[in-house]
Amino acid sequence: MIKGTTVILVLLAAVVSTLLLDGVSAFSIVSPAVTSSAPSTAAAFLTSSASSSLLSRRKHCLLFSSSSDDQDADNSDDEDDAYADLKKDYPDLEFVNYNDPEYRMDRGLGDDDLDEQYLTADKNDDETLAEIERMREERRRKNDEYQFETYHASVLRGGEVCLGEWSVYQTDTFMGEDVIKGRNEAAMGVPRLLRWDKVLKVVSRGSKIAVENTKDEDDKDWMRVDGERIVHEERLATLDDFPSLMTRSDDEEVEELLWEEEEVLHVEKTYWPREMSSLDFRGAGGNMCVGKAYTICDAVPLVKKDGYDNNVLERHQGPFSEMRSEVGLLSDSMRFRVKCDYALLDEDEESAVATAPPPLHLRTLTVCRETLDGYWPEPADNGGTDDGDDTKATESVVRRKNQKAITETLFGPPGAPGGLYDPPPVGSEERATENYMLLDFEGGATLLLPHRLDQNTGDDSLGWVTSLDWTPGKVRYQVDRKVLAGTKVKGLKTLELSEVQGEDADTWRPKDGGANMRQ
Repeated sequence: MIKGTTVILVLLAAVVSTLLLDGVSAFSIVSPAVTSSAPSTAAAFLTSSASSSLLSRRKHCLLFSSSSDDQDADNSDDEDDAYADLKKDYPDLEFVNYNDPEYRMDRGLGDDDLDEQYLTADKNDDETLAEIERMREERRRKNDEYQFETYHASVLRGGEVCLGEWSVYQTDTFMGEDVIKGRNEAAMGVPRLLRWDKVLKVVSRGSKIAVENTKDEDDKDWMRVDGERIVHEERLATLDDFPSLMTRSDDEEVEELLWEEEEVLHVEKTYWPREMSSLDFRGAGGNMCVGKAYTICDAVPLVKKDGYDNNVLERHQGPFSEMRSEVGLLSDSMRFRVKCDYALLDEDEESAVATAPPPLHLRTLTVCRETLDGYWPEPADNGGTDDGDDTKATESVVRRKNQKAITETLFGPPGAPGGLYDPPPVGSEERATENYMLLDFEGGATLLLPHRLDQNTGDDSLGWVTSLDWTPGKVRYQVDRKVLAGTKVKGLKTLELSEVQGEDADTWRPKDGGANMRQ
């Protein structure tokens, strides 16, 4: 029976593989971090399987017998048949003898895995392939809907306001040769990050809007999300956004908040499609969420092709002159996200051609520390203190019970303990040196990101990864945003999330030297 068991596993694996039919899928494994210290993983990824599973279309459940004897009603045969009792109890089940020389199994490897004679024996090939593609598209659209709704409900909290502090770092790459000459001679290819003096106070929210739908509700393919879009709003704070200033006496003058034009323009940059649809959550768009992690992306093509504005897939095809991506992690009351703004050098953009696109360089890096409970991260902005001394409280003081924990989580010592929990593969040592940088930020966060994205490599070359490690409480998270290479640099390959009890992270830290998550 060992032989039969082996085949059960193989065939079930084949059936499972066909469920990921050429679309974006998101899944998460129940986190053992809540009940044990062992790590868990979750991933959302893009598959390119061209399998044409016929088994997935069967209406009967399948059990598999390894017996090579004739299956008849004889009592002696029933004694040798391990599934005899099941056959009696479940007469509607279909039992398949995999030793039958006429039996064929689709392993999810494409049409070549099934000979043409079997594939077209009792059905029209074109009709079968059309039906399979219809089933695939149905699964894709259901996943689009799931991603759309999850992003709005979990990441945007259904349209709630998010208050945060943004720390902006500007690279010296775009500051001219005289500034670049000041780099360390041993790392001339690595940009220096210059932090802005002022911390930006930003109000963020995202909400749904209704749009005119091109499909009729009577259409069998119609889904509610076809008539909805997600729009984002991020703006610099005004006096009305600060309770401590609003509650001051009328006779006390408060100066107006003044923001520089550069700061206003920085916050106005978009990292998402202007009106995000469910279709934007397919892998090519670079938008996805899984568990406590998410990522969004927007880009400006180097050359706009005909139909660009009306063709979603066309908008995701590079090469690009600008690309902005965001990756973030959530907790119950906090959000830590990083915005990466890439662009061509001025001299490259003037001479750029689509056939030999120049690389994108990191222009700015923005670290956003935000709270989701309606108050600002810093207690002073709420009119309170974080010393916990209630004797000093006044009528104008606004407090939150977990202020100390929020302060430690968002503004504590820099860097994740021991660096990234699970460093991803980035290629050769030369590539790691010339294209990547590893940074530590206050709040116990560590970030790995490419500062240079080459667009002139083959689309099947090694892609790029951005990793963020953060511990908002007892559980430690690491999200890896892995994208494709070449002109498909906007497209997601995988969005991977690792979870582990923070205090046990060193015990469970992977020792594989950096490997992609198994799909």
